[in-house]
Amino acid sequence: MSGVLYFADNFFSSGKTDIYNEEKERVGELDLKSAFSASVDVLNEKGQIIASGKFPFFGNRWMVSGKDGEELGELKQKWSFFSKKFQYHSIGKGTFSIESEAFSKEYTILDNQGAVICSSEKVSGFFSSSAYKLENKSPNLSNQELVAVVMGINAIQKRNNAAAGNNAAT
Repeated sequence: MSGVLYFADNFFSSGKTDIYNEEKERVGELDLKSAFSASVDVLNEKGQIIASGKFPFFGNRWMVSGKDGEELGELKQKWSFFSKKFQYHSIGKGTFSIESEAFSKEYTILDNQGAVICSSEKVSGFFSSSAYKLENKSPNLSNQELVAVVMGINAIQKRNNAAAGNNAAT
């Protein structure tokens, strides 16, 4: 299930964007549902849903589900002062730590023994929509599940930034 993928968010977080492998071959799509609801479907090259991610109606966790809607896992932010930390609990596969330095655009996903199983890097995004490079080294987590997790990290950070902006305005 390992490999390198490239994918992007849209500027308004809605619509479809392509997912590419290292050879620049299209291997799937992201379907960003709406600028207002922060949900995403990860589609294979045939347009079939393989994984999805969304916030539940109330809550700050990101739920990842499979092609038939079955729950695959849950992403939560862990509070930290000088770094960005998340935890992903994949049902039947374990709990994974996701870490990044405070101002870094790179994330590392670690298994419960501390071994790196995946890395993700934001490769653009200042005046354009964010693009990501995902390198999966895990024998257990699929590329599509990890794409949904990375998009969840992005959604949680967007939600945090919007809340911080609203608090600053009041």
